[in-house]
Amino acid sequence: MLVLSRQRDESIMIGDQIEITVVDIRSDKVRLGISAPRTVHVHRKEIFDSIRLENMEASRVQVEDLAEADDHLRNIFERPERRGMRQRP
Repeated sequence: MLVLSRQRDESIMIGDQIEITVVDIRSDKVRLGISAPRTVHVHRKEIFDSIRLENMEASRVQVEDLAEADDHLRNIFERPERRGMRQRP
């Protein structure tokens, strides 16, 4: 881990496009300003961990989930002749 000391209004650069500026220092809190391209996602660590956990849980697929999704899709995309509609010539 790289540890840097900065004073208020001083910055550090990460690569060419990410700038982190010390905005304010009050007792035991430091306020940081982060300037980064929109394509770079910036989250507090606890939010990042929460997103990662949610993504991991969402990626776990149960067989029952697949069967239910299959039934649902079959009902949506059922052929017209099966729904009592006649087919076009």
